Order: sequence, then structure tokens, then C-alpha cells
Amino acid sequence: MSIEQMSSADTPANAYRSRLLEGMARSVAVKGYADTTVADIVREAGVSKRTFYECFAGKAECLIALYEAASHNALKMLGEAIDPAHEWQTQIERALTAYLACMAQNPVLMRTLFIEILGLGAAGLAARRRVNQEIAGFMLKVINADRTGCERCAPLDPGMAMAIVGGINELILEYIEQDKVDALGELVGPASSLVRAVTHTAV
Repeated sequence: MSIEQMSSADTPANAYRSRLLEGMARSVAVKGYADTTVADIVREAGVSKRTFYECFAGKAECLIALYEAASHNALKMLGEAIDPAHEWQTQIERALTAYLACMAQNPVLMRTLFIEILGLGAAGLAARRRVNQEIAGFMLKVINADRTGCERCAPLDPGMAMAIVGGINELILEYIEQDKVDALGELVGPASSLVRAVTHTAV
């Protein structure tokens, strides 16, 4: 998976940060997070350890930054899959297809990001929460913008949107644990059904 630059500003600091995230991604894709060292990251990035520590406090902070960058990249693909000309159910299904395909591109990296982020304590959980809130916000925007033909009496609320995101994440985690990341596309159907079930009963 290609990691988007963290900032559009063309400065040395941003360039080094992006290279370090790419270096981290390449290293964990080969060795996993536990066996990846700062030395591995800087070697892959082609920078010095001094530069690494100017950007990150340590390996854990770099992983969190990578997690957020990869998640934003996947969220960007979600947005690009949206076509307002279609009803929201079709838009959500297409967005899920793009999202899961994006994650399936690098199974080892996805396993590292989804599993290891949970072991980083409060900082890792906070990063996961921020990403989930962004995805839930995206879902709210798409679903509530077009309620044509929907049986609901009220718009989907933030709490239920977060519940949907949590349910989809659990489906993804199950596939990761079963080493089936390359088959994540199989989850488009169940995930879409979950969205429809919740939105049709939300009041």
C-alpha cells in the first residue's frame, strides 16, 4: 500500500517523515512490527537515526503515524468510489469494495496495523478511535445525504454509524486472524447487509 504524504507542504521535515513512513511500511511488511527496529526503518528510508528521532519519539509513535496515514489513504479511496448519481446503498457498497480492496493489497502490513495498534496502549487506542470516527463521519454524510426510498423515520445518528464501523472492523479482524486478508473482498456482502440492516431500523 502506498502511504500518502502527511502534509502537502514541500518541506524537508515533511519529506523525511513521508520517507520514514514508507520505510516503516516496507519493513513491517517483511518482518512484522515486533522484529522491526529503528535501524531497519532508517535503512529502508535512506535517512539517519538522528532524522528519525527528529520526527518521532520512537517506533510506537511511527507505527501510529503509519496507521493513520494508511487509514487516510483507504478513506480517500472510499471518497473516490462515491458517485452521487447512485442511491446511497449502491454508493456504500462501492465504497466498501474500494476500501477492502485497498487493505487487501498488503496483507502483512494490514495485520500489523490492525493488530499491533491495539497493543500500544492509550495512544494506539486513541488513534484507532480517530480513524473510526472519520469513517463513521463519511458514512453519515453519504447515507443521510440521500434518503430516497429509505424506510427509516430519522437520519442515521453518529452512535449507530460508529456501531456499524465497529462491526465491520470485527469482520476484518476475523479475516486477518485467519490469514485471509487477500480475501477481504468477500466481506463486501456481509458489511453491506449490516449497513442496510442498521439504517433501515434506525429511528
